[in-house]
Amino acid sequence: MRKLLLPVTLLLGSVALAPPAQADPPSCERVAQLVRPHTKIASAQTVAAGAFTPPPDLAPWLTGDPATYRRLPAFCRVVAEARPSADSSIKIEVWMPLEGWNGKFRAQGNGGFAGEIDYNALAIAAGEGYATAGTDTGHSGAGIDARWALGHPEKVIDFGYRAIHEMTQTAQAAIQDFYGQNPLRSYFASCSNGGRQALMEAQRFPGDYDGILAGAPANFWTHLLAGAVWDAQATTRDEASYIPSRKLPAIARSVNDACDSKDGVADGILNDPRQCHFDPAALLCKDGDSPTCLTAPQVAALRKLYDGARDANGRQIFPGFLPGGEEGEGGWATWITGSAPGKGLLFAFGTGFFSDMVYDKSDWDYKTANLDQAVKAADDKTARTLNATDPHLEPFQARGGKLILYHGWNDPAISALNTIDYYETVVGAMQQRHVDEFMRLYMAPGVQHCDGGPGPGSFGQAGPTRAADPRHSLQLALEDWVESGRAPSTIIATSDGGRSPSAAARPKMTRPLCPYPQTAAYKGAGDPNDAASFACVTR
Repeated sequence: MRKLLLPVTLLLGSVALAPPAQADPPSCERVAQLVRPHTKIASAQTVAAGAFTPPPDLAPWLTGDPATYRRLPAFCRVVAEARPSADSSIKIEVWMPLEGWNGKFRAQGNGGFAGEIDYNALAIAAGEGYATAGTDTGHSGAGIDARWALGHPEKVIDFGYRAIHEMTQTAQAAIQDFYGQNPLRSYFASCSNGGRQALMEAQRFPGDYDGILAGAPANFWTHLLAGAVWDAQATTRDEASYIPSRKLPAIARSVNDACDSKDGVADGILNDPRQCHFDPAALLCKDGDSPTCLTAPQVAALRKLYDGARDANGRQIFPGFLPGGEEGEGGWATWITGSAPGKGLLFAFGTGFFSDMVYDKSDWDYKTANLDQAVKAADDKTARTLNATDPHLEPFQARGGKLILYHGWNDPAISALNTIDYYETVVGAMQQRHVDEFMRLYMAPGVQHCDGGPGPGSFGQAGPTRAADPRHSLQLALEDWVESGRAPSTIIATSDGGRSPSAAARPKMTRPLCPYPQTAAYKGAGDPNDAASFACVTR
C-alpha cells in the first residue's frame, strides 16, 4: 500500500523482437484523433527531451528524482479520459518515446486507494525505451483517502479492476496508432495495491499482458483491511494497549536476540521469520513502565499483531505480521503504531475502507465494530470487485503468460504470509508441475513493504535499468522468460544498507533470492554480506 509501492531494458533474445525501422517519424498529434469506445483523447502532444515537469502537490514517491525527468528523451504524451459508466472519469496517460522505442509496453499500477498517476514510474519506463501508461483509476485524491468511494459504487468498480483494463486497452491502441504496430510484448509491474491490480489482470483479463510482476499484493483486500481493523482494536480500543513507537527498538532487539542467529548469521536479518517463535512476554516490565519494556496490556496487543486477525471461533481472517520488521523507517512506526493512536497508515486504510466502501457511513466506529459481521459485510458487498484471489490462472498460462510474485519478509503493511497462501492455493488448484511452467514466487529477507528495510531490497522490482541483467532484476528475468523461454532461478538482491537506523554503518550487501519454497542458507563460511556465501535450499 505504500508505493506504495511501492515499482531494464532487456538485451533482446532474438532479432524477431526488435521493432522494425520506420521510414517516417511517427506523428504524435495524429493520436488525438484516435477513436475508442467511451474514451476521449484530451490531448496528444510531443514533449521535448528533458522538458517534462510532473504536476505539483504530487506524493513524493510518485514524483521521484527530478533528474529522472531531465534525462527523458522526447516523447509523445497522450492524455485521455475513459467513461465506461455514467459515474466514471478514469484519467489515463500514455507516454511513447519518439526514438529508440524497444518495441515493448510496460504499464504500472497504484498504491493505496490510488487517486494519482505514478509519474515517476512513467518517466523511468519511458527513459529506458518502453511505451508506458498510468491511471488514477477513476478518482482524484491522496492514496490514503477513500472518501471518493462514499455513495459511488461504479467508482469502486473502476478502482477494483475496470480502470487498469481501460488504461491497458487505450494504451495499446495508442501505441498501434503512433508506431503503426502493436507492442511486441506487454508487461505490467506494480506493488501493494498495484500487486493486487497485477493479479486482477492475470485473473480477469489474461490477454492483456504477456508478463506480470506482482509485488506484496493486497489481493485479499477485504480480509487484509479487516485485519487492519483487528490491529486497531488490539492497540487503540483500550488506551493502555497502545504500543508507542519509542518501544519498537526494544521489540526489534528482543526479536533479534531470540531468533537472528537461527539462520547461521547474526546480521539483523531473519532469512525465514516463520522459524522465529518470539514470545512478547519476554519484554514484560518488571520495575515499572519504560521504553525498554512492555506493560501487560501491550504484551497482549503485540501477541495479537503477530497472531493476526481471527474470528469468534478462532479461525484466521488474515495472517499476522512476522517478527523482524518492527524497527526502522518504513517499519511499524509508519504502518501500525504511528506517532499516536490512530495515526498509522493501516488505521487510515482499514477505517477508510469500511466507512466509505462497505458501510457508506463516514462516522462508522471501528471501536464498536463486530469483526465477524464486518468481514461478512465486506465480502458480500465488495469481494467480487476488489479481491484478486482466484487461483485458476489456466487462461493466463494457456496464452503463454508468465507471472512473478515477490514479497518482503519484513513487510509491516501486508503480511508476507498472505502471498505464500495465494501461491499455495494456485499450486493446489493447478498442480505444481503446471505452476512451474508460468509462475514464480520470491520471498525477500529483511525487506519491508515493496522495498527498504535492513535486507538487500533492490532486485529490479521498481523499474527497468540498463545496468541490470536477468540475474539481478525480476523485471528482466520476467522479460527473459517471456521472450526467450528461460525460466528464472536465483535472483541476486543488493543493498547499500537499506533504511534501518544503523544503515550508515552497514556495508554493501548482496544476497540470493530463491524461488519459493527454497530459501537462502548460509554455507557456514565466507563473507555474510556476499551472495556467494549462501545457497538456495529446500527445507
